[in-house]
Amino acid sequence: MQTNVYQHFRKDEHPFIESVLDWIDQVTAQYAPIVTDFLNPREKFIVESLVNGNLDIECQFYGGFEESERKCAILYPNYYTPSIEDFEIKIFEISYPTKFCDLTHGKILGTIINKGIKRECIGDIITDGEKWQIFMKKSIANYVVIQTEKISNVSIRFIEIELNDVMKPIEDWMLENHTISSLRIDNLVSSVYNISRQRSKKLIESGKVQLNWTPIERPDLVADIKDIVSVRGFGRIQLEDIQGKTRKDKIRIAIRCLRK
Repeated sequence: MQTNVYQHFRKDEHPFIESVLDWIDQVTAQYAPIVTDFLNPREKFIVESLVNGNLDIECQFYGGFEESERKCAILYPNYYTPSIEDFEIKIFEISYPTKFCDLTHGKILGTIINKGIKRECIGDIITDGEKWQIFMKKSIANYVVIQTEKISNVSIRFIEIELNDVMKPIEDWMLENHTISSLRIDNLVSSVYNISRQRSKKLIESGKVQLNWTPIERPDLVADIKDIVSVRGFGRIQLEDIQGKTRKDKIRIAIRCLRK
């Protein structure tokens, strides 16, 4: 199985697949659960794909609230019953002078990453238009709280909150259906944002496009289910489903789209 499974995924995903297969082996050998850091939607899809069909192991996902984009996984033997506490997620509201400044997702995340924290230890960062809340792994939460006193020269405090205090975030994603000629990233960006293929290529080659939060420079990379493509100045695209082909061999896709 381990030899054949790689052919279903991109080469750049092979190291992550190796990690997942190691987790499965550990759960099987030790007969005990394993909890991951936060996964992006594509990584979650890969974990589900590899665990499904294994009669001895199951998996669940949780990111702090039901609609979270980034989620931790727990892989566990059949006898085990996971709880929310197993995921070791802490939730904080960011206190700051709302009347005098504005925070953004990028400012908050950038400040924390610059403290030496790995991206996978940070979950969703959400807002209702004024307040901001952030989800972190318990292992790094105290360090972040102690070390972070300012974000973009604005004094802030992290206040730990409970699950029932999690806000309903602003949802700007739109569900859309498109018919495209190929799943190449440059073609996907061009079709969704109605720009020329040449402009799409230039955006990618100049480092303004990310695939699952990793900068890419190759326009010919092919998108797959649950991939998120971020385009600076335009927004984000998540490939939800590939729905088959038309009579003219075009590809029908369902996406979620965030337009700036």
